[in-house]
Amino acid sequence: MQLTVIGCGDAFGSGGRFNTCFMIETGGGRILLDCGASSMVALKGRNVDLNSIDGVILSHLHGDHFGALPFFLLDSQFHARRGRPLTIAGPPGTRGRLDAACEVFFPHSSRNAWKFALDIVELTPGMPDEVLGFAVRTAEVIHQSGAPSTALRLTRDGKVLSYSGDTEWTDALIPIADGADLFILECYDYSRDLRGHMSYSRLRQKRAELRARRILLTHMNPTMLARADEARAEGLLVAEDGMAIEI
Repeated sequence: MQLTVIGCGDAFGSGGRFNTCFMIETGGGRILLDCGASSMVALKGRNVDLNSIDGVILSHLHGDHFGALPFFLLDSQFHARRGRPLTIAGPPGTRGRLDAACEVFFPHSSRNAWKFALDIVELTPGMPDEVLGFAVRTAEVIHQSGAPSTALRLTRDGKVLSYSGDTEWTDALIPIADGADLFILECYDYSRDLRGHMSYSRLRQKRAELRARRILLTHMNPTMLARADEARAEGLLVAEDGMAIEI
């Protein structure tokens, strides 16, 4: 399993980084983990063939995590001329929010007769599921998004990739991270405990409870980006757009 960081920025593009989007490649294909608003530019900038992507799994329904999907769908319909099925999986409310986003950006587009099979799957937090060959487990976390915001744990071929989504500290992260080969952790601010977001100071207090083999910090604001070397010195990975990690 290989992870490529397509975008690791916060909602505001801090540090010139693209919105959140991770590409996961296995012998069985490619999926995206989140697909934030700027992801189409980031994917095309890296010459990623959209038709090679089998599906998208969403952590939550904020624009910097799912906002590129209306553009992805229309590109697939009219430009890439996709013929392969596409799966979009996310928390409860995904279908309605995606339709609403399509209507806001391109009125009537949610009623398109897609030329490819589109499967929208809503994942119930706490219930095991399977998406495109990945065993998926999600847990509700603390981040207001108008629908359940979730952390995810993906398992395939004996490898485990976990992702916090956006959240302040919650004990729900402990089983999600436990034993993961890589845990992608939102670490928005360096010292402030902002509602719905993790701080580095809180991570320091709780790190021993996150028993993942490696932790990759993402979704950082300027205060955290300025102290990224501090995190590296303490044995953490710090995401950069374009980074590739073998899992």
